[in-house]
Amino acid sequence: MPIMPVGERVFCRTAFWGVLARRLVLPWVLSGLSVAGDVLEIGGGGGAMAAGTLGRYPTVRVCVADLDPMMVRATARRLAGFGSRATTQVGDATALPFDDASFDVVVSYLMLHHIGRWEDAVVEAMRVLRPGGRFVGYDLLDTAASRALHHADGIHDLRSITEPSFRAALTAAGAVQPRLRPGLLTLRWVATKPG
Repeated sequence: MPIMPVGERVFCRTAFWGVLARRLVLPWVLSGLSVAGDVLEIGGGGGAMAAGTLGRYPTVRVCVADLDPMMVRATARRLAGFGSRATTQVGDATALPFDDASFDVVVSYLMLHHIGRWEDAVVEAMRVLRPGGRFVGYDLLDTAASRALHHADGIHDLRSITEPSFRAALTAAGAVQPRLRPGLLTLRWVATKPG
């Protein structure tokens, strides 16, 4: 699995992305869902979405796992003001370093297309959820535009999702009645682990 490209490393640590993530992207992805308990963000980049989650939901605890050690350090700095409510860890989304049933919510924001075998990340997200927990997120749909953009930045194992393939992966991983909301370029989802 590739480490995040330089351009994306820089962008996801900017103040601009922090504001955009907190004010627009996070509310759009969550669309009225309440978030509580222990949250795992896989592939958390620079921590903007995690900071938004911690600010929006004052009782949650967020752990951000990312494969890129540089991004984990950047996230730790960004989340330092949240104290013990925020932790960071180097971790591969396809082989998460957490016990089964460790989290109430797992979130993934625009990162699965970076993984050649994103189905493995879906299985892992469902594995670490507690019964009744939810896997929530959004990602790029497989389009000519998404392939062109990401091949240009050096991610050569790009394999974006399609609505049917993602629904099949969620179902195979044990999700019950996953809700998928496709858009022009992205797919949002909420999937629940049986409880």
